[in-house]
Amino acid sequence: MAEVSNELIFEVLKQVQQRLDRVDQKIDEVKSGVNALRGHQISMQQDLQNVCGILGRSDVRLDHIERRLELSEVPAS
Repeated sequence: MAEVSNELIFEVLKQVQQRLDRVDQKIDEVKSGVNALRGHQISMQQDLQNVCGILGRSDVRLDHIERRLELSEVPAS
C-alpha cells in the first residue's frame, strides 16, 4: 500500500479547492443569468399591464362611440 504523506494530502486538497473555486464562479454566473431573466420577466409583466390598461381604455371609448352612433345593442344607462 502506498504511503500517504502530508504533501500528497496537501496537493489533493489544493485540487479540491481549485475545483470548488470553479464551481463558485459557475454558480455566480448562473445567479447573474437568473437575475437577468427575473429583470426581463418584470419588464414583460409591466409591459403587459400597460397593454391591458390601453386596451381597457380603448374598450370604454369604443363603447362610448357605439352608444353615440346608436350602434350598440345595449341601451345606454
